[in-house]
Amino acid sequence: MATDLTLGTIGVWTAVLRASSAPDRRGEIAEAAAELDDLGFGTLWLGGSPAPDEAGVLLEATSRITVATGIVSIWDHPAAEVAERYAALNAAHDGRFLLGLGVSHSARSERYARPYSAMREYLSALDAAPAPVPAAGRILAALGPKMLELARDRAVGAHPYLVTPEHTAEARAALGEAAVLAPELKVVLEPDLDRARAIARNYLAFYLALPNYTNNFVRLGFTEDDFADGGSDRLLSAVFALGDAAAVRDRVDEFLAAGADHLAVQVVTADPLNDIPLREWRALAEALPLTAAAS
Repeated sequence: MATDLTLGTIGVWTAVLRASSAPDRRGEIAEAAAELDDLGFGTLWLGGSPAPDEAGVLLEATSRITVATGIVSIWDHPAAEVAERYAALNAAHDGRFLLGLGVSHSARSERYARPYSAMREYLSALDAAPAPVPAAGRILAALGPKMLELARDRAVGAHPYLVTPEHTAEARAALGEAAVLAPELKVVLEPDLDRARAIARNYLAFYLALPNYTNNFVRLGFTEDDFADGGSDRLLSAVFALGDAAAVRDRVDEFLAAGADHLAVQVVTADPLNDIPLREWRALAEALPLTAAAS
């Protein structure tokens, strides 16, 4: 399904630019978003289960870059309200807003139940809203086969989080050639691999407590042994790019070769909840292929 949005080949995924979580840093957040725009990244993915209006802060600070939610939780935001805000944000900002939706995790929502059916119903509510959200204006967090099919049939495509090149190849096969495939990739720009793995494990441990991800890893051939102590070396190598900018470029190329149209790169630092990693973003802008457009 085609979209009028230009995602670019490489985007930045970050939760640290959520103004609601750091209102005293709003100016700093706006400046960082403007620099990502100037550096040439195609899309700024706002993570951390934001409300749509949190993307508005980034849209106001930028003039070119697409801003996407990665992702709005369907349990936290009623479809009618999301549709209204989608229309308002795109009207105010030249159609640069992409609505990323997901079912989140049972550990993070008391309302979590029947996630596939709930997503189908939510998409139908968006379709029926007074100002509907078009399928080409929404993208789904999708890991398993059924959600990938839903992303193919009722959205512009899929935005899988915490995946491998092998998953990317499987997702491309499930989506077909027309749908957008925009996986996320975590990056630790640290040439000392022991230190890079320590940073990665510290961050990955949170996700290894969430069954949606571990179940997907099992489908990909990992075992419970790979989930201990923040992740095995094998698991880290599969879901992170570790090392210098050249090593990151190699991993990015693997995902693109596996079928990704666009890669949402998340920089992970020793303090990922607070660092605005401008130095790392600048290095990635020099090393990665930002210019070719995917839509």
